[in-house]
Amino acid sequence: MKTYIPKKEEIQHKWYLVDAKGKVLGRLAVGIAQVLSGKNKPIYTPHIDTGDFVVVINAQHVHVTGKKEEQKLYHHYSGYPGGLKSRPFKEVIKRKPEEVIVRAVHGMLPKTKLGRKIISKLKVYPGSEHPHQSQNPEPLDL
Repeated sequence: MKTYIPKKEEIQHKWYLVDAKGKVLGRLAVGIAQVLSGKNKPIYTPHIDTGDFVVVINAQHVHVTGKKEEQKLYHHYSGYPGGLKSRPFKEVIKRKPEEVIVRAVHGMLPKTKLGRKIISKLKVYPGSEHPHQSQNPEPLDL
């Protein structure tokens, strides 16, 4: 019996809509990462992009458990000596709520060219409005 390898032309990329309101950040990110990489499909192949597009709305209403709201830090390094900047979760969720979800999902994807291609299929919006109505995204409950 031969192993089936899907061809680029055969792969169908669907669009899914995820509402992040009231969801826990880590559990939400795991579900999104699986759909983006295609692990929810029977044709999953690790070296081929078989995943789907994911649109996340209401990113500003995502929750974290425990004391992470005060203790979790997001670091950014400018490349210069002394250029390490740290911001707490509370500040990041107020300024750029979409960055919180993108970083959480990006950390769960492979650190390769394929991983960079996969993360580009994630669209995150702070409110309930998004410009992807024409793709008819299906609601996905995670």
